[in-house]
Amino acid sequence: MTAPPRLRVGVIGTGRAGSVIGAALHRVGHTVVAVSAVSDLSQLRAQALLPGVPIVDISGVARAADLVVVAVPDDVLPDLLQGLAHAGVVKPGQFWVHLSGRYGTDVMDPVTKAGALPLAIHPIMTFTGTSMDLTRLEECPFGVTAPDELRSAAEALVIEIGGDPIWVPEEKRALYHAALAFGSNYLVTLVAASAELLRQAGVDEPQRVLTPLLSASLDNALRMGDKALTGPVARGDAATVAAHLEVIADQSSTAADAYRALARVTADRSVAAGLLSTSLAEALLDVLSTNGGVK
Repeated sequence: MTAPPRLRVGVIGTGRAGSVIGAALHRVGHTVVAVSAVSDLSQLRAQALLPGVPIVDISGVARAADLVVVAVPDDVLPDLLQGLAHAGVVKPGQFWVHLSGRYGTDVMDPVTKAGALPLAIHPIMTFTGTSMDLTRLEECPFGVTAPDELRSAAEALVIEIGGDPIWVPEEKRALYHAALAFGSNYLVTLVAASAELLRQAGVDEPQRVLTPLLSASLDNALRMGDKALTGPVARGDAATVAAHLEVIADQSSTAADAYRALARVTADRSVAAGLLSTSLAEALLDVLSTNGGVK
């Protein structure tokens, strides 16, 4: 067996993900020949994770590389690719890889039409932008989308840097990304809001209180799904839920609205899972209605 060819890599955007993926490619033998970094923090990341690599403009990165990694915010990606294609910096046979969760490879049509080979590999991980992230790539799942003829190349690239490729069809890419954001981003919001309410309840170290409970809840949810549900909504304790809404609203109307919305979803899922009877659910939904609960 022969080793995969070593490529000259360019990284457009040395934010948290771009700098780490660039460093991971360097670690397995590819040569990072150029990066772009606009902010002072991005330049520091580039210097820390990719020392000695020239920091150049975006067009310079594209011209220098066999494999161009585009690591920019989702909303920036389409216009950036369009502009680079119009600038004439795309070389036929050049790999172009983006790390966006939202998009597949359709967004890369401008560079594809110029001869590029498009790959979408999205690391399903939260990064700090430091060297510790390199260990997080070991067996990290990556959402992979590519034309059929390039699927094996995309998956091989992920495997090479230690990741686990998960195939995502082009037409399902937005739903895939929404599901990840729903679970990861809003989990952070819920934990932070819960900690703040505990502080307002006089608990000095809310993280100390929450860590064992939330760790167990996450583990149970991943193993058991809806069957892991516990608490007043799953039990149908409408009076307790009403009391919760009242005291939370005294602290934050936004938190009370979030509690109410999540309680409705939890009630529906509890009924569907056979944990909550329809009659108890009706009492809950009355409390959770716009005119119910908080007086």
